[in-house]
Amino acid sequence: MTFPERFSNLPDYAFPRLRRLLDVHEPGGVPVHMTIGEPRHAFPDWVAGIVAAHAHEFGKYPPNEGTPELRAAIAGWVARRYGVTLDPETQITTLNGTREGLFNAALALCPETKAGARPVILTPNPFYQVYAVAALAVAADPVYVPATAETGFLPDFAALPPELLDRVAIAYLCSPSNPQGAVADRSYWADLIRLAEKHDFQIFADECYSEIYRDTPPTGALTVAQELGADPERVVAFHSLSKRSNLPGLRSGFAAGGPESLRRIKQLRSYAGAPLPLPLQRAAERLWADEVHVEASRAQYVRKYTRADEILGAVPGYRPPEAGFFLWLPVADGEAAALRLWRETGVRVLPGAYLSREVEGANPGAGYIRVAMVAPEDEMAAALVRLRGCLYG
Repeated sequence: MTFPERFSNLPDYAFPRLRRLLDVHEPGGVPVHMTIGEPRHAFPDWVAGIVAAHAHEFGKYPPNEGTPELRAAIAGWVARRYGVTLDPETQITTLNGTREGLFNAALALCPETKAGARPVILTPNPFYQVYAVAALAVAADPVYVPATAETGFLPDFAALPPELLDRVAIAYLCSPSNPQGAVADRSYWADLIRLAEKHDFQIFADECYSEIYRDTPPTGALTVAQELGADPERVVAFHSLSKRSNLPGLRSGFAAGGPESLRRIKQLRSYAGAPLPLPLQRAAERLWADEVHVEASRAQYVRKYTRADEILGAVPGYRPPEAGFFLWLPVADGEAAALRLWRETGVRVLPGAYLSREVEGANPGAGYIRVAMVAPEDEMAAALVRLRGCLYG
């Protein structure tokens, strides 16, 4: 048989790759898993009651774009959080988690050609791996733009050659960023939106970590686009209840943007999407309307930031994350550090190179490890003490 070549050069996904690196060795202590960004704070206890009360709706096909009530709840949250008014009917669609949306939006919106050539999709480097697969799926050229300490851990898209920017169809940006925890401020978003207007490309704003921060809520791309009077189709924003509400298993997210972009996304999803079951949509309706549980979870993360700063603050190159729940820690070699840490302490972390691509002989994640601060606070702090002693002396 003949199989497609476009995915043949994909590296193995990060976690199978990590298992091959570590699982042939015994842990050097009680294992502590700090690899995957799976929130472990409690979600509201009323979620299960809502799902149970609507269990009979498992017998119905759910609306692909989300119930009117859910889309109204999302529009209300966006208005409160970002000061942006969206039409729930034409500017919002629900998603089966943001990964599905970030992929399918590229299928729906990336043109076959741009400036008379293959389109380009820009992604930060390191990045959430679905961005690269989406680019390959639409036969675009992925361009990996370094997001390093020198650029504030956000990509400098404006430094790219103008002729390349003219071919750009989509630029992905995650803020707060995974894995570095950097936040795109109002000025950064404004510059990026102006660049997109100049070269006529869309911005896919992956904002799934937006509600986990130290003190100041991260600025949203839709807010800045509205302030600038940008084309309503210029930005598509993606959000999720996975991190905000500690419900990654609910698989509930949404995309919001211009009416034409959302029409195209919804049209594709009506053929190939995976709608959220109705009982889960009912729970999501209330979750988007409630901030009490979000504030309680955020307070736990703020305490974790403080503990991490106390334990690791003296480590050369340590940078306190602005937001999100990852530590991006400098080491000589990420794979070697992760292996040593596992074998000597049982603490399990992810090599930064697994989240990056090598470009011109350099992988911007190679000298880092990513550490997820998702364990209970005291367990996390004890693991960070073990990590510091093992890797930094």
